[in-house]
Amino acid sequence: METLSPHQIMVLFFSLGILLGTARLLGEIAQRLHQPSILGELIAGVILGPTILGNIAPGASEFLFPLQGPNAIALETIATLAIGLFLLVAGMEVDLSTVWKQGKTGFKVGLASIAVPFFIVLTAALIIPEALGRHADADAMTFALFLAIAMSISALPIIAKTLIDMDFYRSDMGMVVISAAIFNDIVGWIIFAIILGLMGEASGNGTPVMLTIILTLAFIAAMLTAGRWLIHRILPFIQAYTRWPAGELSFALVIGLLGAAFTEWIGIHAILGAFIMGVAIGDSSHLRERSRVIIGDFISFIFAPVFFASIGLKVDFAAHFDLLLVLAILLVAFVCKLAGGTIGAWWGKMSSRESWAVGFAMVSVGAMGIIVGIIALEAGVIRERLFVALIIMAIVTSMVSGPGMRLILRPEKKLRLLDLFSPKLFLPELRSAFRREVIYEMAEAAGNAAGLDAQALGDAVWARETVMSTGIGKGVALPHARIEKLKKSMVVIGISRLGIDFDAPDDKIAHVIFLILTPVDAPEEQLTIAAELSRLFRDPAMLDNILQARSYTDFIALLHAPAPTEPGSAAKNPESP
Repeated sequence: METLSPHQIMVLFFSLGILLGTARLLGEIAQRLHQPSILGELIAGVILGPTILGNIAPGASEFLFPLQGPNAIALETIATLAIGLFLLVAGMEVDLSTVWKQGKTGFKVGLASIAVPFFIVLTAALIIPEALGRHADADAMTFALFLAIAMSISALPIIAKTLIDMDFYRSDMGMVVISAAIFNDIVGWIIFAIILGLMGEASGNGTPVMLTIILTLAFIAAMLTAGRWLIHRILPFIQAYTRWPAGELSFALVIGLLGAAFTEWIGIHAILGAFIMGVAIGDSSHLRERSRVIIGDFISFIFAPVFFASIGLKVDFAAHFDLLLVLAILLVAFVCKLAGGTIGAWWGKMSSRESWAVGFAMVSVGAMGIIVGIIALEAGVIRERLFVALIIMAIVTSMVSGPGMRLILRPEKKLRLLDLFSPKLFLPELRSAFRREVIYEMAEAAGNAAGLDAQALGDAVWARETVMSTGIGKGVALPHARIEKLKKSMVVIGISRLGIDFDAPDDKIAHVIFLILTPVDAPEEQLTIAAELSRLFRDPAMLDNILQARSYTDFIALLHAPAPTEPGSAAKNPESP
């Protein structure tokens, strides 16, 4: 059996250490600058690849990252494993129940956000293929289909991270965006799988094209129905008889790898199998939010940086940079994605302001566009010049998504949290011990104060809670709803000494619950209130201080008090908003 020599093993470990270390360092720097970590990871590959290191010190580049030979094969194998595991995590971000519970609005946004750019780009690629980077040897329809899907798919992980950073993730608008991105991802990868099948030689195993497509669709249908049900039944057994989180982590990786192997065998890229398996396991309510975070961190901080950094090792970005092509691809992608998301939100009867914000959220192509691009490059459908343009497009669209949303959702008038609080809405000792009961208990206080039907208020908040839990972590939960007859926003403050499980990402029970009720015609107020409350609890000491409050006066005095480490900080003094 042929094996790596000791020298080759040394080089492999050394190069992997350099690649991962540089990618993580630059990824952290990118996040500190409020940019996607993928940007730093890609730059790491550009620095270590032929673009910079290959031109400055070609000998060192060839030693660390040879383009041929056993070490090149080993590194490519690790990168392939990394992309499969990354798609597994991306699939676990998908919550199918969110799509159904969100209703028609999320479906309309998801459909428009993929259909509008797909058909516009497909048409443009067939009419002016040379202007969009098609090379002479590429099949016209295959090229057009690949480009259309690469510029219409959305990056669910980056969209979710953007919403989390803005404290909008668990808001109503955030749920519309997430459900739309989920729909976009699933439809996009199914279309992508069919395109790979139509190429005929995707796997080289001689499987007929139509059989490959039929098997692919059958696999997806089976895993999202019976397979999802079976996994949901197995998970409690895994949790009961294995150590946490090792059991759930191992189970997720095993089924992800098996799914990847199956789709590769039938003639479709392995990433589709990993993605669908991720959807199947991630949709189970038995999988705790904390387990998702652990699995996601394990893969996103170890394997994903290796994959994205390895992209920069494949191409000389400087030599293949075409400014006109980059601008053309960027302009077409940005306009089409923005139009698709915005039209879908208008179609779903969202306000003009929210519609534009949703459009900017769906602009992000990110990692998904990069993955489609790298597969197209390896399949020979596109060349390096267009690949570089697609990489830049994916990164730029992800960079502008968050700032665009912030600009649009900036409140037209200042909203003071203190104006929303009232002694009648302060419950220092919540009686209920369960999530549903505490929501109705707090809704009763709101109904009495506003002269509204408390049962109807509780029903509205609980219906929203069943879409996605509103525990934000650090012992805080923000259940909320938009109320038809409510004239002014109101916030009920509840304190539970024992704590209530709101399924928070950090798995901590909620001791402070803010019930947020806003008028239907003021959607931006809900976003602003949730964001300000989230910022309030970025200080870890805030929870302990509030638990000591025995009266409304104590609570308000605490909010007026300056932060111990950051005197006068607006984040700790909600009067400033």
